[in-house]
Amino acid sequence: MSTPIDDALYLDAIAEVTWKELVGASGLPESEMIELVRYGAIVPRDPDAPTWTFEARWLAVAKTASRIRRDFELDAHAVSVVLCYVERIQRLEDELRALRAKLG
Repeated sequence: MSTPIDDALYLDAIAEVTWKELVGASGLPESEMIELVRYGAIVPRDPDAPTWTFEARWLAVAKTASRIRRDFELDAHAVSVVLCYVERIQRLEDELRALRAKLG
């Protein structure tokens, strides 16, 4: 998955996003975003706060969730499962790159 340059610059420029900004950027209905939070696919800084805020990295996750939802016509629970696998694959690829770098 690649992030357009504008998105990367935007992520770099801010450290925190509001719930409304996250929902707006995702393109998903607010009800589906609430389900993704409930399933743990997207995690607010303080889940008990009256107004949720998020680390900027969740913008990319929310956009990925929207693409997965649209492309595969999945419900929020299935999207959260797929997001878990996407994150795992990214971590494994990072580990593989690090190991290859050590081997020279």
